[in-house]
Amino acid sequence: MTTGFLRVLAVDDEPPALDELAYHLRADPRVARLHTAGDATEALRLLRDGDVDVVFLDIRMPGLDGMELARVLRRFARPPAIVFVTAYDDGAVDAFDLGATDYVRKPVRADRLAESLRRVIGSRVVPSHPAALARAEEDPTIPIELAGTTRMLPRSAVRWVEAQGDYARLHTAEGSHLVRVSLATLAERWADAGFVRVHRSYLVQLKLIAELRLVNSGYVVVVDSTELPVSRRHTRELKDKLVRAAKQDWNR
Repeated sequence: MTTGFLRVLAVDDEPPALDELAYHLRADPRVARLHTAGDATEALRLLRDGDVDVVFLDIRMPGLDGMELARVLRRFARPPAIVFVTAYDDGAVDAFDLGATDYVRKPVRADRLAESLRRVIGSRVVPSHPAALARAEEDPTIPIELAGTTRMLPRSAVRWVEAQGDYARLHTAEGSHLVRVSLATLAERWADAGFVRVHRSYLVQLKLIAELRLVNSGYVVVVDSTELPVSRRHTRELKDKLVRAAKQDWNR
């Protein structure tokens, strides 16, 4: 890669925040050209006049907000990468459903924006191969917060999910992570990926269930040596899914 090759657009309706974002982006040697816009209308005008590689985009703006603008950009013949820059964490899951490359929390830091640009470069070069695109679609990432930094957790790393109010705790082989999304939302979005509802508070990757066991109070499933309760209303459906999965494995 040579110095100064990225064409960047920064969009924020708050002038101080936009100035700070623009300052850090201009200081990065990988940025060749930077445009700024105070709202979605101005951003679309700039995008009409010339291509950009990445849009750094605030979410909460008057008129067309950042999520709505991102949906418009996805319909472009050559859509730019999207990096959301926001003071809130409640839009992270929706952002990555829209194919965002990164999700940065305000106040922005130079090192965090540098990491975003690195991800943009990787997404514009490596995933352009059809096989890489297919893998990305099959195994999307989930944004998680670790010590003030947003990291990408592959969905395939999630073993089971536990409801905690309006949040969900994602359990992996290495630990667990709390994300601001409801269990019902994940159950709907991840059904095609093999996740099944076994209880009002638990969502499990079907292929990882080692046992379905009858105990005094009812059934439990065992995942990674952990027993998770199965509610009566989900028992029959779960048994049917386990039988079908076993038959499919047997016939391979």
